[in-house]
Amino acid sequence: MADTKDSLEARIPSTCPSSISQILTHAWNHDLASLKPLLDVPGRASVQEPTTGETPLHAAIRAAGNSSSPGKDHDLAAAKAVLEELFFSGAIWNDVDSNNETPGDVAARLGQAELYQMCVEAGVRAELLFGLLEGYEALEDDDDEDEDMEEADVEENGDAIAEDGDEAPELVSTKKTFETDGEQAQEEQEETEIVDSNPDRAFAPPKPVTADDQVTSDEYLRSNLTYTDGKLVDSSLNGVMMAWETEIMKASVEALLPGSPAGKKILNIGFGMGIIDTMFAEKRPSKHHIIEAHTEVMTYIKGPDCKFGQAWEASGPSEGAFKVHEGRWQDVVTKLMESGETYDAIYFDTFGEDYSQLRNFFTESVPGLLEEDGRFGFFNGLGADRQVCYDVYTKVVEMHLSDAGMDVEWQEMDVDMKALGEDGKGDWEGVKRRYWTLNTYRLPVCTFMG
Repeated sequence: MADTKDSLEARIPSTCPSSISQILTHAWNHDLASLKPLLDVPGRASVQEPTTGETPLHAAIRAAGNSSSPGKDHDLAAAKAVLEELFFSGAIWNDVDSNNETPGDVAARLGQAELYQMCVEAGVRAELLFGLLEGYEALEDDDDEDEDMEEADVEENGDAIAEDGDEAPELVSTKKTFETDGEQAQEEQEETEIVDSNPDRAFAPPKPVTADDQVTSDEYLRSNLTYTDGKLVDSSLNGVMMAWETEIMKASVEALLPGSPAGKKILNIGFGMGIIDTMFAEKRPSKHHIIEAHTEVMTYIKGPDCKFGQAWEASGPSEGAFKVHEGRWQDVVTKLMESGETYDAIYFDTFGEDYSQLRNFFTESVPGLLEEDGRFGFFNGLGADRQVCYDVYTKVVEMHLSDAGMDVEWQEMDVDMKALGEDGKGDWEGVKRRYWTLNTYRLPVCTFMG
């Protein structure tokens, strides 16, 4: 049940510009007939109240679950019709309000399961569309130079579409700063025209909380790493791998090698702290290959504190059976496929790469590396900072794996959140940002269809 913080007065204050207030109020009242004519301009379906960040989606969902709102007996069908129209008009499924809640977060908190599901479905559509658009470059001619100059100016002011390349396993929504100055809000109330500087932001992927949280693969590979207190962190204190993941890794090994048979061929991409490779080694494989790209991790592997150095490689049942391949997986995997290497179990857990790289791996590489009856898995941190994003990526992965000729079975396991519940505390002490906030982990086990 909602409280006063979810009231109409709190979310759409009197200082809200009338042009925005009109849209938000119609959405709140589920008045589709009055709302629809106002959505004919790109961007209007995602306008935000300057101080609360309320969008039409937030308003429609909040009203449906708000027992203190006027017209509390809103018909759920009317609310769903409004959401459908808003999404059709380009409403952004993962915009966050001043409480750092997306519309889906509000729906979940207020027990609006059907509206939550609509947000998930909209997120899936948006992500699939982005996947289709990714990498597309429109042809340009000389007449576009002035337009490009204008776009560059916009980017300097922070209003352009955010660049891609952010890490999908840590997918989160962009946090916004909302106006709190009463005089400024009053001035905005006099505006009559709504202008969205970037109406196409609905087609950009969700971004990390701040620009400082954007970690690309190249940046990560250039960064200094520190092994300490059950953590591997980069020079910006981003958690690359942490000991709390151990139970997930253990369950992943058992899922990929059911029955724990000896003599299997294993490939792991991303050594990190060596948690899962230690577990794989205990299964007595006939082949165990590791790919690691970071030079400092390789230095650790070759050092006295790691058991996966030269002595381990020399202990293999045949030459090259136990091997740590240094380099980016994109380069190493090509050589492995050219040499005809195949594996019974493949695990993928890299850092600083977006979802498109994981998708590229299971689409382009897994079919050539995995035995016909083999199993493939990955660390599923996709969107794990909030439930709605996690649910979106569950469906997106299912669809893309299906396109690649693979089935996925999700094994759900509880995550002990006692030491993971607060930023900067417990297991997160000394780590920049929580990349996991959920009580349940969905462990993927992927196999070829048929």
